[in-house]
Amino acid sequence: MSHKQAARIAPSILSADFARLGDEVKNVVDAGADWIHFDVMDNHYVPNLTFGAMICSALRPHTDAPIDVHLMVESPDSLVEAFAKAGANLISFHPDATPHVDRTLSLIRDQGCKAGLVFNPAMPLEWMDHVMDKLDLVLLMSVNPGYGGQKFIPHSLEKLQTARQKIDRWVENGGQPISLEIDGGVNIQNIASIRAAGADAFVAGSAIFNQPDYKAVIDAMRTEIAKADAQSAA
Repeated sequence: MSHKQAARIAPSILSADFARLGDEVKNVVDAGADWIHFDVMDNHYVPNLTFGAMICSALRPHTDAPIDVHLMVESPDSLVEAFAKAGANLISFHPDATPHVDRTLSLIRDQGCKAGLVFNPAMPLEWMDHVMDKLDLVLLMSVNPGYGGQKFIPHSLEKLQTARQKIDRWVENGGQPISLEIDGGVNIQNIASIRAAGADAFVAGSAIFNQPDYKAVIDAMRTEIAKADAQSAA
């Protein structure tokens, strides 16, 4: 039995207009977004440099929507407290970026945030197996992290199915719910197949922010998700 949760759309502000970021966040939430996805890059773990906790803190008053912080950084422990204080609700990190995955997950939860692990396209999912009790979120990268606007890697669908099976078995055995999020190349054309493979949270950057009507894009995504759910229930 699948334990997919209600679908949540999480626009990535990496593709937003940085000159008017507060308005962009407010507008995309008004258009129907569920979460705001916050890509933190340090130019070490990934070849790009974005923003830190100060920007998160500045955006927090502009929305009540959950802020979903994805740490693409070396030594994520050093940033957890700052982002928690800045208003983050979910904080996820890459398991190969820290020597003690269990400790980092505990640190995030101790700060009052939900904790997640992020898996790059070529990274095996076995990292999940020993820390399921501390996971609130699993995020699968469907592009190689570092830049927005990349194309979806097709074999990510198989990996999504495997992650879905792991989470479903965990929940069926009495474990806590775990969200399954996908990030990279998500758009109107492929979101139905991504939902069918098991995702329940969808990060979309350029597919939303590069369009003139955010609501039209998000509504179209929800329509495609509903089609996938109807097919799976049939």
